[in-house]
Amino acid sequence: MDLPTLPTQPDMDNTAATLDNQEEYSDIESGSGTQTIDPSAIILAEALTDKAISWQIHNCKIIKKTVTQDLPLPFLYHYDSLDDAIKQTHPLTPKLLIQFNTPMSAHEAARLIGIDEELLTSPWHVKIIGSLVVFSEALQLAVRLHWTNTGKETQQVYTKDAADAIIAAFKDWQFFGRVDVLYKNNKQTLISVDELNPNTQALPAESLLTIEASSDYQQLLATHALAAIMKLEADKADLPWFDKAILERIE
Repeated sequence: MDLPTLPTQPDMDNTAATLDNQEEYSDIESGSGTQTIDPSAIILAEALTDKAISWQIHNCKIIKKTVTQDLPLPFLYHYDSLDDAIKQTHPLTPKLLIQFNTPMSAHEAARLIGIDEELLTSPWHVKIIGSLVVFSEALQLAVRLHWTNTGKETQQVYTKDAADAIIAAFKDWQFFGRVDVLYKNNKQTLISVDELNPNTQALPAESLLTIEASSDYQQLLATHALAAIMKLEADKADLPWFDKAILERIE
């Protein structure tokens, strides 16, 4: 099986709306009552963080990219970027204090303070959203994940140029949003457990999700996607193939 060439759903990759991890939408459903984990079953989050499995990264790409110095910032950010010597000659006045949380450009802030715009340091606003597919030929399992440098609208980075700003912003990148699973092995059960550290084999039905073998990607329920993401985030330092693929893509 050649997982990297498997068909994907275009709406998963091409619009920001596809990143909404809404619980009411899922191709995967669980039954009712109490379920028991099959000892031979593959547990999704555990498999994704198992270094013994030969995982490969495919189709790591950028979906949305913002890197600019032109977005407005609260006046406070502009004023704090000034050298102390400039702050002493242009102290905060009641007129400036009431503008502290007012978004404005560097040009507007400089005019308000009464200084040359070049004395202000404008940060780079960085927000990059991307996706990747991690797959195992042996397990016949592929998982599409989404990544970003920040959960905020943008991350402000004070560097000389855009390239350095991007590198700085991705020192602490993170997984987020929806998780899509493609599983083609009908000989072994694949499950998702909606608990990070289950202590028993018997779990409530809503905590245990069986992912059926299919030729199409299936979107995990939000709670199960979050459990997988939290496990990946906890073990990310031991999974260097993710970091390598993402850093190579953003450079």
